[in-house]
This record gives sequence, structure tokens and C-alpha cells, in this order.
Amino acid sequence: MNYTNKLLVSTIGAALLSCTTGVHAANWLALQGTEPEGQSARAKVWGFVQPEYQSTSGSELAAGPWSGQAAIFNQIGPNLQSDSQFSIRRARIGIRGTGFPLDTKVNYFLLAEFGNNGITRPGGGTGSAKLTDASITLNHIKGARVRVGQFKTPGAEEGLQAIHVFDYINFTGVTNGLLLERYFNGDGSDTFVTPGGNSGAGGDANRPNGPVGAFRDIGIQVFDTFKVGNWEHSYAVMLGNGNGITRGDNDGNKETYLYWSSELIYAGKGGRRQGLKLFVWNQDGKRTLTTAGAGEYDRTRSGLGTTFRKDKIRAAFEYITADGMIFNGTDGAAVAGSAANGPGTTASFNVETDGEADGWYLHFGYAVLPKLELDIRYDTYNRVTNVSARERTFTTTTLGAQYFLNKKSRITLNYEIRDAEAPNLPSAANPNRILDGLDDRVSLQLISIF
Repeated sequence: MNYTNKLLVSTIGAALLSCTTGVHAANWLALQGTEPEGQSARAKVWGFVQPEYQSTSGSELAAGPWSGQAAIFNQIGPNLQSDSQFSIRRARIGIRGTGFPLDTKVNYFLLAEFGNNGITRPGGGTGSAKLTDASITLNHIKGARVRVGQFKTPGAEEGLQAIHVFDYINFTGVTNGLLLERYFNGDGSDTFVTPGGNSGAGGDANRPNGPVGAFRDIGIQVFDTFKVGNWEHSYAVMLGNGNGITRGDNDGNKETYLYWSSELIYAGKGGRRQGLKLFVWNQDGKRTLTTAGAGEYDRTRSGLGTTFRKDKIRAAFEYITADGMIFNGTDGAAVAGSAANGPGTTASFNVETDGEADGWYLHFGYAVLPKLELDIRYDTYNRVTNVSARERTFTTTTLGAQYFLNKKSRITLNYEIRDAEAPNLPSAANPNRILDGLDDRVSLQLISIF
């Protein structure tokens, strides 16, 4: 996508939202990093559970060395062993509060994950519970709160917002591909035959070396919020390891995060506050590979967008760009660890070390009844746009419905119409024959917050 088209997409998205009369225009920096002064308990236990069912038609690969085998994009994660699955997507329990009777200007936030996902079972591997958040915020300096520990990084709305008020079940393609980071030791170019043949999901073919980043890092953040009339302005500057959660820095390089938002507040409070929010963010750092493709590589992400919520209407738009290291799927779209049909290689997770990509999404929702909301979201993701033969474009239209049983529990149903292509290759080329097999996906999820 050239500069003119990028500008056009951003302008159209902003114009569409400015014309509407309501996604969640919430201040996630304050909601997740602070406690209401003079109101917070010393220790408040909270959490949520998300059981779900997801299914595709299970179409197999139509071409390439793994023809006739399972296509990874039609398998349900994180196990990647079935095209339909019941699962506990997330099961989180946490504790937060001030906790310091002699100094109410200090608050803390702890959260652990017990569900079945990329945090607990990276690449479909062996599962274990993980600590996702562990931070302390110091509120002593006016205009410059200091948060230290492991927590969500200031950035894209899909990643920064609280997942239990997310309007959909799955992330957009651009967020999943560019921001939900996987960490590897190599770029996947050293493929090989796994002893014993098809080893199923994971195998030992360049598996992730730990949990997905979960939009989190370990570091220090300076942030605060300022109110001017009906507007609320927020900023954040963070320095982190750039190596995800539950581990330290692996190369000595540090990640920088910059964030700004301005929100016109209409009414309400918390995660479903009504308002119009404009935001921009940037993330910049380096990644180091130690096996195949060993070396140090840049990784930059940037984005801008807006969210709007008022009365019965919800809407959002965000545009994201990437430069440097990019997750690049698997060999032949096969399940990682699967041996090719003939003598040769094992399918591996791959990384593009010097790539470019971009994408955007547009969301609209309407509360047709007090307890029923209908949603539609269109998203597109353009991967490795700097290499013509390797460029891939993914588009998804998601039709959704949310039924609110009460303020703390709801049922969400999504139907994703998915499409993908290699835009610079002939339609009869193997990559396009493979991508033609990308199935639609249906998801049903129940969430209960406590």
C-alpha cells in the first residue's frame, strides 16, 4: 500500500467515525495502572473465565510439499491439532489495590493466566500457568506517575484494552500478525526431517521459545492523565526489555514505547465509558536470533486510530504499520512439525527478519436491545509488502452478536468470513492454491467476570 493509499485509508476511517453518533472509549492507562484515590481496598480479588468453542471446515492443503495435510490456518489454536475444539480460552485471577496503609499513593496489580492459549501453551507445546501482570505504581509526582514491573505496554487499542470487555472473540489479522509477538531462536530457514515422521503441532521445528508477548513487557513507564474541560489527555513513555513476559532481557537492547490519547468524554466511567478517543503510538526496538539467521534485527511498530461510544452506537478504526522483524507463518501453511510428503523438510515457524507490513480495521456495533448488541468488523493485513513474491494479503469480515446476561456475564457469537491471497503471483501458483483453502471460522464464547 503506497503513501497516498495509506493516507486515504486513515482519512476515510476518521471521517466515518466522526459521522457516527458509539468501541470502548476508555482510559486504559488509568484503569490498569492506578487505583481510585481514597476509594481502593487494600486487596481486591477479581478475575474472569472464558470457555469457548471454535470451528472451521478443516480444509486441507491443496498444493505444495504438504498437500493433503492439515492447513495451520484451519486448525484451532493453541493446540493446532483439530479444526473444532472446546476450550477454556482464558481463566485469569488477580489481586489489586493500594496494599500500603501508610502510603495510599502506592498501588499494585497482579494477574495470572490458567487458560489454554499462547501464553500457557506457546506453539501448542506443554502448558503451564503464567504470571501475566505484576506491577507497582508510584503516584507521588504530579503529572508523572511511575509504573514498574510486568504489564501491558502503551500501544494499539486491541492490545491495550481489557480483554474481558473486548467486543469480539479473535483479534484482527493485523493485530495478531504484527503485535501479538512470538519469540524464536531462529528464522526457520534450517528446516529438517523430524525423526519418526509427522510429529504434529509444535515438533522441534523452530518452536516459540516462550509465551506470546500478550501485548506486555517488563520495564518502567512514566504516564499520567490531564483533564481540560470535557477532554481527557493521556501520555505514556515506557522503557522495557522487549522480550515479552516471564523472562528477562536476552540481548541487552531496550524497547521504547510512546503513547498519546485525547478523549472527549460524554458520560459514564470504567471500561464502557462513553466518549470519542483519538490516539497515536510507537514501539521501537531490536530482536536477536541465535540459531538460523543469527543476528540482531530492528523491530518497529506504529499506529493511530480512534474509538467512539455513545448511547447505542460503538465504532473504532485503527491503522498499523510495521518495519523490521515480522512473524511469517509456516512452511507451506502446514502445521509446524509436520513432515513433508516426500523426502525433504519439516514445516517450521518462520520469521521475516527485514520486512514491511501494514493493515487496518473498522468496527461498528449497535445495541438493538438493552441486552443484545450486533457487531461487524472488517480488517485487512498486508504482510511482507517489500518483497513482491512473498507478499500476502489477509482480509476478514466478522459478524458478531453479544447477549448480556447481566453486567458481569455475556455470550458472544462470531462468524468470520476469511480470505487470503498472494497478490503478485498468478492465481494458479501454489501459494494462491493453498490460500484458497482458508476456511471461514465460527466461534462461540461465554465470559463471566468476578
